[in-house]
Amino acid sequence: MRNMTDAPVTTIDDASVHLLRAENPGPMTLAGTNSYLVESGGDVWVIDPGPADSRHISALAEAAKMLGRPVGVALTHDHGDHSEGVEPMIEALGGSEAIAFLRYGSLADAPFEPVHTPGHSADHLVFVLGDVLFSGDLILGGSSTIVPPGGGTLIAYLESLRVVAGIAPRLILPGHGEPIEDAAQAVRNQLAHRVAREDALAAALADGVRDREALLDRAWSDVPEALRIAAHVTMQSHLEKLDLEDRLPPDLEPEGRRHWGHR
Repeated sequence: MRNMTDAPVTTIDDASVHLLRAENPGPMTLAGTNSYLVESGGDVWVIDPGPADSRHISALAEAAKMLGRPVGVALTHDHGDHSEGVEPMIEALGGSEAIAFLRYGSLADAPFEPVHTPGHSADHLVFVLGDVLFSGDLILGGSSTIVPPGGGTLIAYLESLRVVAGIAPRLILPGHGEPIEDAAQAVRNQLAHRVAREDALAAALADGVRDREALLDRAWSDVPEALRIAAHVTMQSHLEKLDLEDRLPPDLEPEGRRHWGHR
């Protein structure tokens, strides 16, 4: 079975979790989008079907049916590398009359608890199953996530990390990358990473740097060229946060300021 291990990634009480990875590797998706199958009491849920890749959808559907009775599909957020496969996944499992769909704002009888964790996207959810947390793109395995500007999302992102710290999971199963066994340290690392970026950016601004490329060179000097555009996007979120906190120099006019506002 493509990308599916013989043994589950983890077991929680009477539930088992299996990982299938889509073949969409890249700088933003790392090795590919992680799709998870959660079997509990004979019922099977798919978390994040991934892209609309027919081979991946077929492999997920086959695995779900082998594990038990497919009953639902759950989505951490609407970005295409997680969500484009939702409709074909539901159809492959039996159609919308048979398969429940859990997304932000909806209810379903799932074995895991959805928790709203905006930041990477406004609609982002994590799912809590016992002491395991499915983190979507809030926390990645082996990389930091992009935090796009708009709506005070970096402030929301940091708040969401603190929510996860309060949940205190044993294991984090991310939307990209490998399972994270030291969950508490991973959350601390992400918080520290954002603080370090902010401190470096604030120091550059205090030194009089205003050019965007120069600011990026100062605060994101370690970012490879393939991720420089993503770093630009995240830097804009940091500028937005500083502005919302009245910490931005008055002679720097960031793009999109009139649209900002913490949600």
